[in-house]
This record gives sequence, C-alpha cells and structure tokens, in this order.
Amino acid sequence: MYHALIMAGGSGTRLWPLSRKNRPKQSLSLIEERTMFQVTAFRLQPLISLERVHVVTNALMAEIFKEQVPGIPAENYIVEPGPKDSGPAAALGLQHIAHQDPNATVAILTADHHIGKVAHFLQVLQSAYDVAQQGYIVTLGITPSFAATGFGYIEQGESMGKFNGLTAYTAARFAEKPSQEVAEAWLAGGKHAWNSGMFILSCKTGLGEYARQQAPFAEALRKLGGTIGTAGYDRALDEAWAIAPRKSIDYAIMEGAEKVAVIPVDIGWSDIGSWASLMDVMDTDAAGNVVMGDHIGIDTTNSLIRGGSQRIIATVGVHDLVIVDTHDAVFVCPMDRVQEVKAIVEKLKAQNRTDVI
Repeated sequence: MYHALIMAGGSGTRLWPLSRKNRPKQSLSLIEERTMFQVTAFRLQPLISLERVHVVTNALMAEIFKEQVPGIPAENYIVEPGPKDSGPAAALGLQHIAHQDPNATVAILTADHHIGKVAHFLQVLQSAYDVAQQGYIVTLGITPSFAATGFGYIEQGESMGKFNGLTAYTAARFAEKPSQEVAEAWLAGGKHAWNSGMFILSCKTGLGEYARQQAPFAEALRKLGGTIGTAGYDRALDEAWAIAPRKSIDYAIMEGAEKVAVIPVDIGWSDIGSWASLMDVMDTDAAGNVVMGDHIGIDTTNSLIRGGSQRIIATVGVHDLVIVDTHDAVFVCPMDRVQEVKAIVEKLKAQNRTDVI
C-alpha cells in the first residue's frame, strides 16, 4: 500500500513575524484559506487516503494538526522527543509505518511546500511508486527555472525508461549549494535538478539503508518497533533518540544509498523559504503588489504587504518592500534582503525576547 509521511517540524523563523517557534509556517494560512498542512494532506487524495497519512512532528504541533485535519488517525501522529533534523525523523516515521504495514511504500513529503500543479504531482507520485518497487529510493528533482544558488542539486545519470508516462533516471550524485558560476553551468547543461527534499521508497529499502549507514541508531529503532503500542515505548524512544545522529535525511542515507533514482519534474514547486518566495507564487495586483489585509497605497509597487486585523497599513512611494504587521510586531525589509530575517530572530533570542519568537 502507498503511505505518506509528512515531515512537519520546523522552527518558524524564515517568515517571522507571522511564523513563530510554536506557530511555524506549516500551521498557517499563507496562500489560501486552508493552512499549508491542510493543503499538503488533502492534495494527496485520492492517491493516498487520510487513513494512510502519517505525521512526524512535536507534541504541541501534533495537537494543532489533529484539529486542522481530524481525518488523520490519532495513532498516525509520531511525536519526536526533540528536534534532531530530518534524518532521525524520517527513520522514526518509517519504523512506525513498517509496524502497521511491513510492505508499505512511503512518500516522504514536507508540510510547508507549495505545489501549484496538483494533478501532475499525483502522476509523479504514482511514477515514483512504480520505480520504488524495483528497490530504488526515488527523489523528485525540480527542473530549474533559474540558476539558483540556494538549493542543493541532483545530477541525472542514465535513463531508466518511462514509468506512468514519466522518465526516471539513476541519480549520479547529490551536490551542495553551488556558486553562481556553477549554477549557471548546471542550468545550461540540463542534467541537474533542484533537490526538493521529497523521497519515495519502500519501508524495507529505507530501513535497510539506515541499518547499513546508521547502524547503532537503526538497531535502537528496530528494538523500538517491538514496543509500539506498549508501556515500554517511551523508554525505548528516549534510548533511540539519545544516539540518533543529528543529520538531514540527505546526509543520513541519501548521499550514500546504493540505489537512487531521480524523476525531473515541473510541478509548480516552491519551498516558501522566504517572504520573497511567497510573493512569487501569489497573484499580484496591477501595481505588482501582493496585499493581504487592510491597505491603502499611493505610488506603491512590487511589494508584499500583509496586515493584521487591528489597523490599516498606509504606504506612499514604497517599492520592492516587504511589510508584515502582526498583533505584536512589524517587519519592514527590502525584498532583496528578506533572508536576513533570520538575523533578526537571532538578535531577539540573544535579548531573550521569547515573547515575540
């Protein structure tokens, strides 16, 4: 059976002040009325029903998500004892799914990505499922639209043929974020795709790679699998988490995996990694603005303006800005410097301003 594992951790810094530590972007309504988590869960249907959707997150967010998507069974929420990156989180999720369905094939997805072409995305997931039946870990490679230096890349190897109408390739290698010159060369070459962070694999293949590459942690997880649903589970989880490697899934298993395939896709994807990338996927008005909330402007262009419900935002002569107003904070920044919001959050942490982070 086909299952989904939604990775729903995150610290809530890149879209501050709207997103916070206890209210990260996946729990928010950013592009439409539904939250990003709701969109992620519901767009999998009818290929993967809610009964086969599993979520790895923390205890606080699990309760929020249960309210947002009550159709996901409560036992499908897998709570991490603490954040240790995506590698341990994915392994824990695979162990739980294998306990329910040892023959499961799993789409590991993130809760906070935008996908504009949903019908094509479902076709891609079916293609990836077919490739995964051959023992491959399949990664979805986003066909680059520009020479990005902020993403990791995957290099295509030999063609494996067509699966459900789409061509799959062996993955020659994973590559870290490149320089501008290298990114431009890769874009021109046509054999590199952005690493989307979405992976499709069988539980058997995935847990086998953890056993081969992260043996002590994998053995602890194997023991934990026998305690699921029993009084010994919490202790077994704490013991496994104590030795869990603090690594992303890329470093934990993907870069060293024996059989990796990539399907290059154009699914209208964005990781919504900044206020600027949010603006890229939203409709603009005649002046090039994205406006949410109460705003009046004169000579205001190419700006993202998001207000709260308490006051009007008025702008004159504003261009290429991000303005975000919440009940307790206002953020104003040139569009080309939005990544520096992380520095603001770090400064607030240094000042112990826990009330606004």
